Amino acid sequence: MKKIIHIDMDCFYAAVEMRDFPEYRNIPLAVGGDGPRSVLCTCNYQARKFGVRSAMPAIKAKQLCPDLTIVHGRMAVYKEVSEHIREIFSRYTHLIEPLSLDEAFLDVTHSTLCHGSATLIAEQIRQDIYNELNLTASAGVAPNKFIAKIASDENKPNGQCVISPNQVAAFVEHLSLKKIPGIGPKTYQKLQSFGFSTCADIRASSVANLAMIVGKFATSLYQKAHGIDHRELEVSRQRKSLAIETTLAMDVFSEMECLRVIEQLYPKLLQRLEKVADRKIVRQGIKLKFNDFNQTTVEQQSLDAKAVVFNDLLPKAYERAKGRGIRLVGLTLGFAEASMAEQTDNKQLSLL
Repeated sequence: MKKIIHIDMDCFYAAVEMRDFPEYRNIPLAVGGDGPRSVLCTCNYQARKFGVRSAMPAIKAKQLCPDLTIVHGRMAVYKEVSEHIREIFSRYTHLIEPLSLDEAFLDVTHSTLCHGSATLIAEQIRQDIYNELNLTASAGVAPNKFIAKIASDENKPNGQCVISPNQVAAFVEHLSLKKIPGIGPKTYQKLQSFGFSTCADIRASSVANLAMIVGKFATSLYQKAHGIDHRELEVSRQRKSLAIETTLAMDVFSEMECLRVIEQLYPKLLQRLEKVADRKIVRQGIKLKFNDFNQTTVEQQSLDAKAVVFNDLLPKAYERAKGRGIRLVGLTLGFAEASMAEQTDNKQLSLL
């Protein structure tokens, strides 16, 4: 039986700001832009008491919490702290799957540290993070990735939840479907309309019935409702795409205005591309978000990041606006997956 730990830093960006600036420690704090069209990256727990959440528009957050302080993020600092956290993880296992700067899965199945106890390893990792970085983390310990990730959120902040193999069925049974990764608000609402609110409801159904509601996701959903997740850790993830986008200060209502934004974004995209120059481009795309918050993406095959391709895609994307204003413009590149031979070569090189 596997021993998986999911470590999740507590309000990471905001916690770093509160650590470095004492004046932020006892006030509602968020990290993000403070303009009328900006959204929050994260917020501390004082702000969350007012209903403020990550990815919330700053203007709405201010309405919920008039005393909210919003600071601009310091990404270089967050990355440096994240690298230190990753180094702490590596003391306990080499099987690490980073999900973002502030969370990761660790497979400690075969670790002999802390008497081979995943519970004790998770406790020690959290203690190391606090001692060395003065930050807190929460952890979930379970037989698979799905349960570990859910468990890490159970006793936040600065808490830990351990789900042993014989506890999995009971833990999952009354779990709300909203907590299952992959089920967003619209999917949850759709499932509710068919009488599904918890994993127990899913268990009482069948994959065939679920397929008529959620399509290909049915099998995965049915398995998760039973606490089953056979996924291995992805310890060498490949970047599948590259994107750059900007939320506009004011909506634009013409194709020409969108083109000017694209012309500003394109050089920045090329700069980011230099950092992944070894990846093979296979497609380009344009993303537009409308003023009703619906969005669209238009793509086509391409072997290079050509400005002319973005220009050609714009009319197709803009046509879908149908009179709506544009609040966000983005450019995307898709990369080819490395062949098995290339992956093998890379692994051999890493061993050398």
